[in-house]
Amino acid sequence: MLPEFNNPLLLKRAVTHASYANEHETEDGCPVEDNERLEFLGDAILDFIAAAWLYERFPDVDEGRLTTLRAALVRASTLSRYAESIGIPERLRLGRGEKEGGGKHRINILGDAFEAVLGALYIDQGFDAAYRYFVPLLEIELDKILDENRDRDAKSQLQEWSQANLSITPRYRLASIAGPDHARIFTVQVWIGSEIAATGSGTSKQGAEQMAAREALISLMRKAESGAATQSADAEVRGEAEAVLLFAGSGANGGTQAEPGDIELGAGIADASNSPPPGE
Repeated sequence: MLPEFNNPLLLKRAVTHASYANEHETEDGCPVEDNERLEFLGDAILDFIAAAWLYERFPDVDEGRLTTLRAALVRASTLSRYAESIGIPERLRLGRGEKEGGGKHRINILGDAFEAVLGALYIDQGFDAAYRYFVPLLEIELDKILDENRDRDAKSQLQEWSQANLSITPRYRLASIAGPDHARIFTVQVWIGSEIAATGSGTSKQGAEQMAAREALISLMRKAESGAATQSADAEVRGEAEAVLLFAGSGANGGTQAEPGDIELGAGIADASNSPPPGE
């Protein structure tokens, strides 16, 4: 949830997008200010907090690895998830056009607003308060990043996985470009063979490709895990069925053993369960 502010006007400003300020010059006799200056401040603060926290958390990790982890923790898509987790979309103040265009779900708008909230919290209560508020969000996100290898280049990971498992090189296609010149949103599809594996959006084509690759990796890994679990369950059932068939076919009178492949698996289980026990 959003932090409590001593000065609620700071929070109000932090969630005020420029499109809203352009449509509302004054409120209660005061000029309406957008969140861009607070965003500037918050961007520097969250970068420093993420760097300091990682430095303390991983004392034996080299500078290169720390840099990639920090980049994963503060990229636009991650910031938008922080924003969603604390309820920023419901509090955003957007202009009419931005609101009707789905602005409260745009990655860059959410990320900017999160930075602005952190900057506002710093002004309101100081660095320690901003640090205590942000670190729990970092801890949750870091676990996901490490589990999903999101600190590595997603396009490289997807290409390695796709070529190793499918012998196919992924292809990227620009699907659309939306938004004004100063706030473009690129949407990219990643194709594996003749199918769209995933779609990603970002404020640059490269960022959208990375997002699409990341989503494709997650989807493919889940399918692979699901397929492995199904195969394991099938193998277990088949093994039990074969044991029943062998048991049913070996009687005291020297009956012929049933071969597992002689009858269908389901029918074999049913037939074997109706066979007389050995010795009768």
